[in-house]
Amino acid sequence: IMATTRSLHILNRQQHFLNKVHSTWLATRGSANKSDEGWLSSMFAHKVDARKDAHSNLLSKKETSNLYKIQCENISKLLPLSILRDEVQKELHRDASYPCEVIGSWYTWYGEQDQAVHLWRYSGGYPALTECLRKLNRNTAYLAFRKERSKMLISRRNQLLLEFSFWNEPAHRSGPNIYELRTYQLVPGTMIEWGNHWARAIKYRQANNEAVGGFFTQIGELYVVHHLWAYKDLQSREETRNAAWLKEGWDANVHYTMPLIQKMESRIMIPMEHSPLQ
Repeated sequence: IMATTRSLHILNRQQHFLNKVHSTWLATRGSANKSDEGWLSSMFAHKVDARKDAHSNLLSKKETSNLYKIQCENISKLLPLSILRDEVQKELHRDASYPCEVIGSWYTWYGEQDQAVHLWRYSGGYPALTECLRKLNRNTAYLAFRKERSKMLISRRNQLLLEFSFWNEPAHRSGPNIYELRTYQLVPGTMIEWGNHWARAIKYRQANNEAVGGFFTQIGELYVVHHLWAYKDLQSREETRNAAWLKEGWDANVHYTMPLIQKMESRIMIPMEHSPLQ
């Protein structure tokens, strides 16, 4: 009975939120600028001014110069390529000065099938990326891997990312876990607004240590946000997400960020054997 009552409470809150969005959408968009200095602006923990600097400087971590790369590969032979990649990664990281770190590698479980997703961190920003590319082009093991990879790839695409200042940095995790990569294509010009809302809302999504990392694109498809979450299983994911609706303030974050989204996608992913995030 208690579980049923809790579920009904969550559903009622969600229905109330959807009704609120439907009835106030036009008014919210029309009055957003006027209310910027009002009660709404006081909600933001890390309020930034979009007019005074580049978005990347306003939203990213000042104390670090990390650059991230995410790559999605559509592959005809997932397992053989994963084994080859693991071998070449071990070879590359024998070089202590190699300025790139593998954060995670996954197979897509639910979402686009026959797909691998990789996330790398370059400590030192763009100079580190340039140095990494220079080393790769001189490494015979990597060049041989690239030749073999071309025989198994259908397509691949990548993006260069910065991490939001208010998110925790990705750190090694023991498993087993499943991971959810939620990708949002924002309306151009709304990245600052998105960041302001999530700077306050992230606290509602950290109770179970589910928040892994939050990023936004710098090169590739622009105005794209990636949120990476970890859960023990799909049931844990459902319970954790439902619990957020019971926290005062979460519904407001969803209400104000939903109009900023053009489209969104969710991938459920399984870590590869060699992934630091398990």
